[in-house]
Amino acid sequence: MSLHLAIVTPEKQIFSDTVGNVYLPGADGELGVLGGHVALVTALAPGELRYEKDGQIVSLAIGSGFAEVTQEKVNILTDLALGEDQIDESKVEEAMQRAETQLKNLGNNRDADEVAHLQAVIAKSMAQLTLKRRNKR
Repeated sequence: MSLHLAIVTPEKQIFSDTVGNVYLPGADGELGVLGGHVALVTALAPGELRYEKDGQIVSLAIGSGFAEVTQEKVNILTDLALGEDQIDESKVEEAMQRAETQLKNLGNNRDADEVAHLQAVIAKSMAQLTLKRRNKR
């Protein structure tokens, strides 16, 4: 049974087509979705989203967001969705190092919003690097 998958970021619609199955990085762990799945809405954590299209597995690094699942479709709303070919490993490493340094230098005057922002940058960077490096091997 197939599903319609739509992946949307604030900038544009990344993908919209029929797929065989979808694997999401849910906030509570990986979630597999097949056609006929029970309806739900779940938070997404930065990580790898995979879907099967025409016998091929496609992987994207995604950021945080939400997934709406019904029996026939999966709608992904996320702040980041990149394929391996769109990831510049050196730039991502630099961004992650800057965020880690800033996080260490905050000291005792930690602003919760800034800490959350820096942690999100690090998590999204890790998702991108994991995807890029796994497929390099």
